[in-house]
Amino acid sequence: MDSTREMKQQRREEAESALEDAERGAAPGRRWTASRKREVVLRMFRGESLDKLSREFGVEIYRLEKWRDRALAGMDASLKKRKDDPVQVELNAAMKRIGELTMDNELLIERCRRSNIPFPKGRSRK
Repeated sequence: MDSTREMKQQRREEAESALEDAERGAAPGRRWTASRKREVVLRMFRGESLDKLSREFGVEIYRLEKWRDRALAGMDASLKKRKDDPVQVELNAAMKRIGELTMDNELLIERCRRSNIPFPKGRSRK
């Protein structure tokens, strides 16, 4: 008897949810944006069951699990980042220096072309 009541209650909740989705303009075939996925994943983190979310949104359980796993991986990566990582600081400085040298070379080559000064094409390929 209780299981029948629970099933009816569950169906009622699903119907209400579908009605709310229709009122919000959520179409079943609508594209899954990152913000919509985030909403579903946050509901999973709050403890809502995968079965309920799967039925409500019409998404397979394996896909919901994949979204959850990606969200957790993203959080892990974000938490592992250090603000002043010495390796990253050194890499940024090296990339800046490479950019400066590249610009200097391009300017030198252009100056040589305008002055009609022959400029070697590069190293020999022997």
